[in-house]
Amino acid sequence: MDSRRPPLAPATAPRSLPEYVRHWAETTPDRRAFTFVDHPAPRSRGVHRTLTWRRLDLRVRALAARLTEEAEPGTRVALLCPQGREYVTAFLAALTAGLVAVPLYPPGLSGHGDRLAAVLDNACPALVLTTSQVLDEVRDFCARLPVRIVAVDQVPDDVADFLPVAPDDDAIAYLQYTSGSTRSPAGVEISHGNVVANARQALAAYGVDERPVTCVGWLPLYHDMGLVLSVAAPVERGLLSVLMDPAAFLHEPVRWLRLLAAHPRALSAAPNFAYDYCASAVTDAQKRELRLDGVAALLNGSEPVRPGTADHFHAAFAAQGLAPDTHCPSYGLAEATVFVSAARPGEPLRRFTLDRDALTAGKALLARADDPEAVTLAGCGTPAGQLVRIADPVSRARLTEGEVGEIWVQGPNVGRGYRNRDEQTRRVFGATFADDPADRGHWLRTGDLGTFLDGQLIVTGRLKDLIVVDGRNHYPQDVEASVQDADPVVRRDRLVAFGVPGDEGERVVVVAEHVRSVGLTEIDVPGLVRAVRAAVSARHGLRLADVVLVPPGTVPRTSSGKVARALTRRRYLEGAYTPEPAA
Repeated sequence: MDSRRPPLAPATAPRSLPEYVRHWAETTPDRRAFTFVDHPAPRSRGVHRTLTWRRLDLRVRALAARLTEEAEPGTRVALLCPQGREYVTAFLAALTAGLVAVPLYPPGLSGHGDRLAAVLDNACPALVLTTSQVLDEVRDFCARLPVRIVAVDQVPDDVADFLPVAPDDDAIAYLQYTSGSTRSPAGVEISHGNVVANARQALAAYGVDERPVTCVGWLPLYHDMGLVLSVAAPVERGLLSVLMDPAAFLHEPVRWLRLLAAHPRALSAAPNFAYDYCASAVTDAQKRELRLDGVAALLNGSEPVRPGTADHFHAAFAAQGLAPDTHCPSYGLAEATVFVSAARPGEPLRRFTLDRDALTAGKALLARADDPEAVTLAGCGTPAGQLVRIADPVSRARLTEGEVGEIWVQGPNVGRGYRNRDEQTRRVFGATFADDPADRGHWLRTGDLGTFLDGQLIVTGRLKDLIVVDGRNHYPQDVEASVQDADPVVRRDRLVAFGVPGDEGERVVVVAEHVRSVGLTEIDVPGLVRAVRAAVSARHGLRLADVVLVPPGTVPRTSSGKVARALTRRRYLEGAYTPEPAA
């Protein structure tokens, strides 16, 4: 039994995710809660494994009972589980037992072993939760740590007589570690109240208050957007969440689209690259089996969202019935749990063509839509149940519409601070405006730059990523877009532009991967460099001091898939990047 009618909400809203699990288990026990779609073979179309709310509650209470035998309330427990039902169970059981979950990933995730070790050193967990599938590699990786390891799938059901106590709203539910795109990872303390509030904000923003949806996702559950959209939001509203592994999506992107087509009013999220990837990689034969007219909303949370990506994606799948108003540019960050601002489904994508020279001077002035030198950015809608203001990052003065400054946020979803980083917590979470001498409210300094135009939040870039040359601000992603458009050999979204010190001020460097389909011996490297320099000079008035072409897979990425600009810059200064030798 699994009626598509929305389940009845509790008369008194629970204050934590475990309370919601218990409510749905009591009121809609046989409804589907979580389905994990496994792809055990390269050509597999998916094996579905489902937990009902009754079964989820049973597994959560059984594991929570075991955890209370191992640790006291408030103890940190690291989740080193593969993507799947066990990950969901482990996360909710940790919260149910009054422990602090630390959503992470197994040691086998390629390229992220050093980050995992650094996070474990910072979090200092007493327990590690994993599964039988990766138990041996987890034991080997954690051998140096004083931790106890529990395999989630080895805990029997017969200890499920545990009845949790409702936690305090302000108690820490989990540590969300930042992706490390601009600094070393830091653990944001997210309270039970924070995550419930943000789940409600997100669902309201995407129209779920009006009609129920099915949450469909492949984003990793250790990432803030994946955790909230695929776990917290469905639990808060009693919705079905359909999950797949990120690797399964990367291997064959049509798998994600098949799940969107198979579930009514699907709500999903992905970064820019995923939409571009689907548009270019899904074949005509695969498209013919898809009907996408039932998709409710597709979130794009990249920084910033490129309107051209939405246009490319919808052009590729218009024949499959995909409505052009399903694309929802959104903005968020781990320090605010995740969601801050979002465009609403059913509304046309708002795009703003801005004068490039004015933008470098901190002003968002509209330009002609056909101006080839202008910058086009997508509006990220309006704040979702919270306050958002633009501030001068130095003077802390409030800025008006059209003035570019740092985005500041205030709301019930803003986290408590960073673990063991009191000074950084005060600086980032305790900001006050200069014209508010009474300190009537502390604001979260996001480190992101943006402005408001016509009521829409427009994100222009990262404060720490800005390239400043001769007193003018240049956004690296803007320079990167010009570079990848200059020559098709440059691999899209696998390049980094940054500034380095020079004798006469900041010098601008680009490190870019070439596409996998072309070998170095087939590339006219001097010609490519000339084309890139000319494009950047013409569009930005910048002289590139160095252009380094590197093999595919060389440019580092964060755990959320974004290019790691700070790490790339550091490696460049250390001499790590040299031209690829010709074969």
